[in-house]
Amino acid sequence: MITNLQRLSLHDGNGIRTVIFLKGCNMRCLWCHNPETFSQKVQIERIDQKCISCGACVEVCGSGALSMYNGKVHYNAKSCTQNGDCIPVCYSGAMHQVGEMHTSESLYKAIEKDVPFFKFSDGGVTFSGGEPLLQHQFLMEVIQYFKSKDLNIAVESNFNVSWNIISKFLPYVDHWLVDLKFINAEKHKKWTFTDNQKVLSNITLLDNQKVSYELRTPLIPTANNIKEELVAINDFVNQLSNCKQFKLNPYHKLGEQKYKNLGLEYNLAHINEMSHSEFQYWSSLIKK
Repeated sequence: MITNLQRLSLHDGNGIRTVIFLKGCNMRCLWCHNPETFSQKVQIERIDQKCISCGACVEVCGSGALSMYNGKVHYNAKSCTQNGDCIPVCYSGAMHQVGEMHTSESLYKAIEKDVPFFKFSDGGVTFSGGEPLLQHQFLMEVIQYFKSKDLNIAVESNFNVSWNIISKFLPYVDHWLVDLKFINAEKHKKWTFTDNQKVLSNITLLDNQKVSYELRTPLIPTANNIKEELVAINDFVNQLSNCKQFKLNPYHKLGEQKYKNLGLEYNLAHINEMSHSEFQYWSSLIKK
């Protein structure tokens, strides 16, 4: 189950890459900018800005989720049964489906035109999400198929899965991009709704394998942009022997509109994006 293909990516592994987003995640990070990947099920997303208020979707909606008021279409996502009858009659594309089933072959066909860019730039394909390892059986199948086509493979993961699953992918993945959100267990649970013991253990186990990987920390105002937390993260990273790179990524609100489109609440609407000078301050702290 795939949500999106992002082409010409330069920040998700070496070279020019196509990022494949798999649907489904076992964390609920409050700052997540891909809420459409939370659920593994197909969903309906409504983009209000595209709506031309023709009312065609209201006529076919059997759940009452869509209604016409003052000449404008209104959508109540909580009442929606997700049967998708509104999608084919929505001429403007305001109502559309999030989530599409693929096979290894159909997915390769979708990215085949990008292969010359991979070869030219030493790039490849990055699997992201959501959490791609939740679909580990399909992921293994598609990675092996892509490797048979001589493609470079990267996987972006929160590492909140069993080591038994991760270890099976080690012979096939050229580079790992792993999130390291918190060291403090209580804060990790507060902001992601999951424990981090498995995450930290898996990172240590990966480090012992001497494979190519990097760690990335999203820097979230009021959450982990405090000195004691960043020092703890820094100390953890410094004890590792084979981490290729460590990055801080500044918090942004680019996904806020997606929550509205899906009928979800964005709980960090009150938090402002970090200024460049503040981000540089925390980055310099890590560098020191």
